[in-house]
Amino acid sequence: MHHSIAPSMLSANFSNLEKDIELVNSSEANLFHLDIMDGVFVPNISYGFPVVKAIASKAKKPLDAHLMIVDPDRYLENFAQLGVNYLSVHYEACTHLHRTIQKIKSLGMKAGVALNPHTPVETLTDILSETDFILIMSVNPGFGGQSFIENSYSKIKRLKKMIEQRSLNTLIEVDGGVNKENAPLLFKSGANILVAGNSVFASSDPAKAITQLKNAL
Repeated sequence: MHHSIAPSMLSANFSNLEKDIELVNSSEANLFHLDIMDGVFVPNISYGFPVVKAIASKAKKPLDAHLMIVDPDRYLENFAQLGVNYLSVHYEACTHLHRTIQKIKSLGMKAGVALNPHTPVETLTDILSETDFILIMSVNPGFGGQSFIENSYSKIKRLKKMIEQRSLNTLIEVDGGVNKENAPLLFKSGANILVAGNSVFASSDPAKAITQLKNAL
């Protein structure tokens, strides 16, 4: 079974970013998760291309960028050029979602669709077969450290059923409030990739926290 951990660099120590990049490189983590916020689609601003470029220059694992921005089509080429491997755009932010997904794929990246907590997975009916992964937001996007939304478990299960009924290989990623307590149930519900920020970087032993999350079952 595909169980991956993607530490969210938004929770890293930006005054010593290289140290935390090396930490992820040497850990059992599978991906670097990059939260890109524009202050419009979500009420917060995170970081842009210079920071992504800096992380990319040191990262030895694939980059997973989550675009919480309006009109993401303007920047797809930029992320491809920076070496991003997985790129997710929000269902709620894309007027022509099919076209956006096709563009991401044409640029050589894995294409994902992110869903806000209030958006049902059933809205993916006509796009699911085109995606490489779906990102379920288990908190409201925009800020780290929020409490996990319990309804996310049933949402993941419904999505997993949709994927299996169509015999697809689409992966399920979960982002928001992930910790060692809820990780086992998230994996059991059908999640493949868990994004973890505070539960990794606020830990006294981040590498151990990553291992615990990865082996949580």
